[in-house]
Amino acid sequence: QVQLVESGGGLVQAGGSLRLSCAASGTIFEINVMGWSRQAPGKEREWVATIITDTKTNYADSVKGRFTISRDNGKKTMYLQMNSLKPEDTAVYYCYARGRTTDWGQGTQVTVSS
Repeated sequence: QVQLVESGGGLVQAGGSLRLSCAASGTIFEINVMGWSRQAPGKEREWVATIITDTKTNYADSVKGRFTISRDNGKKTMYLQMNSLKPEDTAVYYCYARGRTTDWGQGTQVTVSS
């Protein structure tokens, strides 16, 4: 099992930036895929981005060109750099790791004011 802890959320004005971090521990050698999802109030959780290798990444259309997913294997940490934030990006952001099972972090709140 993998334990994940997100950090870096907060309140930012529209057009601003935030960087989320996701620190992993446990059986990280079993991880094949890591990524981010988000859940806005009253909405279902939606996928945001995935990283498989340092050069193989995928993004939801709603964040493409604004968000960048990356990871530092030495620090066992994944990041989500979020630029040009919009009020519709307001949500709780969750990181996940997929290996034998899919494990989730507890979430970090991102609020973008207009």
